Amino acid sequence: MNSLTPALDTLRISLHLASVAVWVGGQIVIAAIVPALRSEHRSALPLVAKGFARVAWPAFAVSVLTGMWSIMTVDVGSTSSGYQLAMMLKVLAVLLSGGAAAIHSAGSSTAAKAIGGSLGLVFALAAVVLGVLIRTGA
Repeated sequence: MNSLTPALDTLRISLHLASVAVWVGGQIVIAAIVPALRSEHRSALPLVAKGFARVAWPAFAVSVLTGMWSIMTVDVGSTSSGYQLAMMLKVLAVLLSGGAAAIHSAGSSTAAKAIGGSLGLVFALAAVVLGVLIRTGA
């Protein structure tokens, strides 16, 4: 172990948690304000969506990169089958969250936007729960 390891671990985990907070927390905030915007300030919806996307997609990219960095620090062969399953499910949940959010962003129909947005958040929350499970003893 070199002397930089604790500092790099702190940087990696901090960046991961901050980016996940933006990605997941931002989706929760957007889900909470969209109904009010839709009924009282419909013209603001595209501006809010674009503003969120400018922050959310880079945060998603950072969370994926720091997640891959975290996986590379683990000797997966020495982990339990429960850990490996939780990690595979987390990676799948992250990919599905990003894919569903992309469908939401690119979709033109109300159904694509509603289903993509909803599933994007559900899979993001699943990834958070799996991340906690992994850190606490999968």
